[in-house]
Amino acid sequence: MEHLGERLARLRRFSGLSQEELAAKAGVSVDTVRKLEQRQRHSARLPTLHALASGLEVEVTALIGDPPAVPSNGDPEPPELVALRRAISPPLFAPPPAPESAEELSVPLLRAEISDGWSLYHSANFGELMRVLPGMIADARLVACVGTFPQRATGEAALSKALQLAGHLSIRLGKTDLALSALERATNAAQNSGDPLLAPMVYGSVAWAYQRQDRLQDASGLALHAAEDVERGGITTAASLRVWGGLFMSGATSAARSGNYSESADMMARAEKEARRIPKLPQPVDSRAVSIFSTSSVRIERVRLAVQHERPDEAIQLARGMRVNGQTPPSWRTWLLLDIARAHTDVGDAFGAVKALQTLRRKSPAWMRHHTLAVVIIQDLLAGSVHPPGLNSLAEFVELPT
Repeated sequence: MEHLGERLARLRRFSGLSQEELAAKAGVSVDTVRKLEQRQRHSARLPTLHALASGLEVEVTALIGDPPAVPSNGDPEPPELVALRRAISPPLFAPPPAPESAEELSVPLLRAEISDGWSLYHSANFGELMRVLPGMIADARLVACVGTFPQRATGEAALSKALQLAGHLSIRLGKTDLALSALERATNAAQNSGDPLLAPMVYGSVAWAYQRQDRLQDASGLALHAAEDVERGGITTAASLRVWGGLFMSGATSAARSGNYSESADMMARAEKEARRIPKLPQPVDSRAVSIFSTSSVRIERVRLAVQHERPDEAIQLARGMRVNGQTPPSWRTWLLLDIARAHTDVGDAFGAVKALQTLRRKSPAWMRHHTLAVVIIQDLLAGSVHPPGLNSLAEFVELPT
C-alpha cells in the first residue's frame, strides 16, 4: 500500500512545486509537508488533506488513495465495474428491451431487492453489490418505461433509488465522476416519480460527492437549499424529518471542513435536538432506503468532526456512554469505532485505541479491511513505545508487518 507521504511527494513533483511552495499554496506549515513526505507522520486530518489537495489542484481522493479493489495502475477496469458503468449510462444506440418483458417484473420484489442492495452497501459487501446492481438498474429502468402513468412513476422511484445506490458505491470505489453521472440520472428519475422526498435524498448524496471533490461551498449550498425546501413542504413524518436531517448534517459537515467548526457545532446541536422527534412521528414502511438520520448518527458525526479537527478529548467525551440506535447501519458504527480509536491514539492511550479496534474487527471485519484509516491508526500505534496485547494481531489482520 502506497504511503500518504509518497503520494504527496509524487503529486507535488508532478505539479512542479517545492515543499515550501506547496505549503504556501495550501496554507499549511512546511513542517507538515516535510514530515508527511518523510513518513514521520502516517496521517493528516481531513481539513489538512483538503488544503493540500487544493494546493495541488487535485481531488482529495488522489491523496487518500484508491480502495484496495480499484487501483489506478493503468490496467483495464474490471468487468464488474464496466458492467456498472453500462448500467448507469447505457449505450447510445443499444436496442430498447421488449416492453412485454416488463410484465414479468414484480415491483414489490424490485423494491425489496433495492433495499437489500442498500443493506449490502452498509455492510461493505461491495463485491456482491457490484455484481447484482446492474441488473437492478436495468429492471428499474424497464419498469419506468411501460404501463400507466402511476406504474411508470413507481418505476421511476425504484430507478432513482437504484441509481442513488450506484452513486454511493461509485464514491466508495473512488469514482466520483461516475457517481455524479449516476446521481444526475437519479435526480431526473426522482423528479419524475412524484415523490417529494426522493430528489432531496439524492441531493444529499450529490453533496457528499461534492465534498469528496473538495467542492465544499457547492456541497453546503446544495444541502442547505434542499433542507429548506423540505422544511417549507412540512416535516410531518419520520421520513421527511430524516431527509431534512441528513441534508442539514451534510451542510454542517461542509461548514466544519471549510474551517467553521463553531458554526458546525451549533448546527449539529440543533440536528441532535430535532432527531429526538423521530420516534414520535409516523414511520416509513422500509427505512433502509431513507436518509440516515437519528440521535446516534448525529452524535457519530460530531465525534468524527471533533477527531478530524484535532479535538480528541472532545471526541472521547462525546462518545462516552452513547447508545447506538438499532437502525444505525454497520458503516456508521464502523466510523464511530475508528474515530474512537483515532482519538485514543491522539491522546496517547494505546490501550483504549486497541480495544476500539478489536471491537471493530469483531463486529465489522470487512469494513476494517476496507478502511485505510484503520491501517493508518495501527501504523501509528506500532510506531509508538507502548504495544498493548492484541496490537500485533490487528497488524497481521490488515497485512501490516509487525
